[in-house]
Amino acid sequence: MTGAQPLELLAGRGTDLLVRIVGVACSARELPRMAEELAGLVVRSARELTFCDVYVLGEDERVLEWSGPPVPLGEGDVGWVAAHGRARTHADGRGAAIPVHSGGTVIAVIDVRSAGPPPPEDLALVTALAALFAPVLCSCRRLRSARERERAAERFAERALEAQEAERSRLSREIHDGIAQRLASLGFHLSAAERALPEHHPEGLAQIMMARRLCELAAAETRAAIGGLRPPVLDDLGLSAALATLAREAGDGPGPSGPLDVTVTVEGELEDALPDHVQTALYRIAQEAVGNILRHANATCVELLLEHSRDRVRLKVTDDGTGFSVRDVVGRGRGRRPDSYGLRGMRERAELLGGRFTVTSRPSAGTTVEAVIPVPGRERDPVTPSRGPGPN
Repeated sequence: MTGAQPLELLAGRGTDLLVRIVGVACSARELPRMAEELAGLVVRSARELTFCDVYVLGEDERVLEWSGPPVPLGEGDVGWVAAHGRARTHADGRGAAIPVHSGGTVIAVIDVRSAGPPPPEDLALVTALAALFAPVLCSCRRLRSARERERAAERFAERALEAQEAERSRLSREIHDGIAQRLASLGFHLSAAERALPEHHPEGLAQIMMARRLCELAAAETRAAIGGLRPPVLDDLGLSAALATLAREAGDGPGPSGPLDVTVTVEGELEDALPDHVQTALYRIAQEAVGNILRHANATCVELLLEHSRDRVRLKVTDDGTGFSVRDVVGRGRGRRPDSYGLRGMRERAELLGGRFTVTSRPSAGTTVEAVIPVPGRERDPVTPSRGPGPN
């Protein structure tokens, strides 16, 4: 069959078939859905074919994939056709496996069945369709490879963040149980020494008081280090309560425009608790956003929204402050303001977890920052069952 004959054969079946082919090819389906759509198109277009399955060569080029168990190259009629690049009739005579070629390589196999021996015109139709399916399936395979690489990169970033968070938690516990406890004990003994020292030793008393102040300063720095490694409030209370504590602390402080009214709203529930690194990222984003508001916004009201859904969690922080030009603050080049580093840090935290971060603001209209992060393990859609009796 020459290169022009497939189109001539398909055109002979009427324009409806060509329209259906174009419709499926442009449907933006991904594998394996595209393979199933093409299989359905074969059955609808043929006269006596009753079943069809499209097997697509896997990423490792060792197996053919469909909705059932993978078929190794060389195994059964489908595997044999993929390995040898030639069509093969089934042993019972009621169907055939036909290769889909692209650049001299078999990238898929169309397996068709019928109640009796398939009419030659139906097999010719399937061969013609295979020539048209080739570029569609090539695009789908490239897209699948790109998505798999993207998911692998996301999994790597997630594992790196999990390992980093575990190490931070370990260091936080060691500092809390070690250095912090030693400093607390030291402070106790210095207080006891101060009380026991006679009043006629002013120089010794002064040295003890100096040592106490240094001990208190070291204890404060230790607490700050612990909070920087892993916010204790997350371990003690969880993300929702930690945000409430953050809001209360921000509202208690003297803002530049007077008291700051900070409210927290939590919507929806997750069946399982969020991973530690996700909770930490969301808390840090909220902490940075509220800190920016206290430093720059001159706001009187702040709203924090934490929204859980089946496959994602959304954090939204809105204020009624002075606002700013997003382009001027986060724009590239020499004109970028130094306070853009906080916004960039929030964006990086969200994107490292496969999420997205947006900031909306304009002068005199307040600011909204939003982070949406997928929940690990819940982003996959169910696969539609395939047609046909399975490989041969």
